Amino acid sequence: MSRAGWLGALVVVLALIYGLMGGEFSTFDWLALRRQEKAETQAIARLTAEVDSLKRYARQVQTDRRLMEQLARENFGMIRRGEFLYRLETDSLDAQ
Repeated sequence: MSRAGWLGALVVVLALIYGLMGGEFSTFDWLALRRQEKAETQAIARLTAEVDSLKRYARQVQTDRRLMEQLARENFGMIRRGEFLYRLETDSLDAQ
C-alpha cells in the first residue's frame, strides 16, 4: 500500500475514534445517558404506582368506617362506650 493509502486509512481510523470518543459528548456518554434514562423511567413508574396506592389508601381512610375505627383503636387507644382498655406494661426489673 502506498504512503497516501496509509495516510488515508489513518485519517479514517482517527475520524472513527474521534466520532466515538471525541467532541463534547461522546458515544459512550450517550450510551450512559440512555442507561440512566431507562433507570429513571423505571423509578418514575415505581413511584407513580406507589402514589396511586397511597391515594387509594387515603380515600379508603376517609370513607371506610371500619378502617377509621381500626386506626383510632390502634394508633390512639380509643375505645367504645362500655369497653375497657387494658395496657400491659413490663416492669423495668423484669426487662433486665
